[in-house]
Amino acid sequence: MGHCSPRVLSIQSHVVSGYVGNKSATFPLQLLGFEVDAINSVQFSNSTRYGHWKGQVLAEQELVDLTEGLAHNGLDCAYTHLLTGYSRSKSFLTHIANIVCQLRQKNPGLTYLCDPVIGEMDRGIYVPEDLIDVYKDIIIPIANIITPNQFELGILSGKPVKSVDDAWEAIGILHTKGPGIVVVSSFELDSTGPLICLGSILIDGKTERAMITFPRLQGTYTGTGDLFSALFLAWMWQTKQNMQQSLENTVATIQAVLKRTEASKTGSEASIFQHELKLIQSKSDIEEPQVEFRAVPITL
Repeated sequence: MGHCSPRVLSIQSHVVSGYVGNKSATFPLQLLGFEVDAINSVQFSNSTRYGHWKGQVLAEQELVDLTEGLAHNGLDCAYTHLLTGYSRSKSFLTHIANIVCQLRQKNPGLTYLCDPVIGEMDRGIYVPEDLIDVYKDIIIPIANIITPNQFELGILSGKPVKSVDDAWEAIGILHTKGPGIVVVSSFELDSTGPLICLGSILIDGKTERAMITFPRLQGTYTGTGDLFSALFLAWMWQTKQNMQQSLENTVATIQAVLKRTEASKTGSEASIFQHELKLIQSKSDIEEPQVEFRAVPITL
């Protein structure tokens, strides 16, 4: 790596056991050369997929206190990147915009990746609905990169996304709202076929698009979206904004992690614990992903 090590402020959820939010993002980012400063928006015993959990939720004023403490000691001057994921309230998400402003006063070149966690195709919206307008009106316009899934793409663009053409049109709508890079982390044409990842980047007024098709793996896992955003952020820095290579490496690592997680299961009925991502065991796949599925340039 010929340039200075980047430093990211990552504001996401945290679990004691398992890998979601910052637990899913920190290790890969560090392996790929990032200094990671994490603020945990929640601290739970485990992911909510278990059905029972306990823990604490970071209040907006506590978020303010933490960022003010960083600023007081000049520790917010070195951030090259900001990464945000799950937000639980309108006031918390709104303050994220204030943090972006504060960090860009210190470093105008700050790259902000927002994973706009709103919901999923099979679960619908699972955050308070008043967050949607905050994403649309405040957060999306100031983000450099956004990584919605198919469901979130439709919500944020205001356009139902049922085909690849729909997706490209919706991505174009989001470009007009601010982000120069829009990546759809997962897209499906039906519930059994392969998955698709779509990426679009605006460079000097021109749009470059790419798409990867890859097999759907069995099983339900948490933390994959958080892992995707962290990997893509890291590879866009590593490759100096080569979107196709960044998509390929990101997809390759996630496929490897999921395959390793699936292979580690024991017993006829795997527990939720056995579905926790095998991140540590996948160190080499994070550092040196073995690309099997290539990104195809798309011309519209």
